[in-house]
Amino acid sequence: MSAKTLPTPAAAARRAMEILFEVRADEEFEAFEAATLEYSSDWQCFTGFPVIERWNLDDDKRPLFTEGLRALAIKAAVFELTGDEKLAEVAIAVPVDEVTHAMIAQPQLLARIAVRTGFALIHHTDQEHTDYEAGCFTALAYRLAWGEPPARYWLQAEEVQRRVNILTARYASIGLDRAGREHDISFSAARTTGV
Repeated sequence: MSAKTLPTPAAAARRAMEILFEVRADEEFEAFEAATLEYSSDWQCFTGFPVIERWNLDDDKRPLFTEGLRALAIKAAVFELTGDEKLAEVAIAVPVDEVTHAMIAQPQLLARIAVRTGFALIHHTDQEHTDYEAGCFTALAYRLAWGEPPARYWLQAEEVQRRVNILTARYASIGLDRAGREHDISFSAARTTGV
């Protein structure tokens, strides 16, 4: 297989299922899961998780953790089958990509699991693709491995952008500009006025 050609979705699905099984069976998986979910109090991105309809951290963190694991397994499978890190950066839905960041924030645990199970952790923020679509390679491989991707989390790119536009307008209405990337709140003034 050429290093510049994606594997078949079926091949990626088969290997991703094996990788995920091995990761879940690892002796430190429970600690990794607990650490990632504990980190959930820091899962604050204005345009990542909030694109999920009626987003609720307590209700959504475990299902998102599952989806993040599946995404990482597909990426690892593609890398293993191609040897190409760029090809392995397959399209991932924005909320799922966000939870992979929380997983990667557990570097020691994840690195040890990766070494023991032999999977390659693939994630380059500057090369990631959040242009997920229902018929893309990732969706096809996912369906073959685990069935239909949950639409709550695997949002298509166009829908994500529509929701980001709504969020951006709401944030601006309370003084958070550029989708939460800027504000002009003076905290010292707020302390004196109590507002």
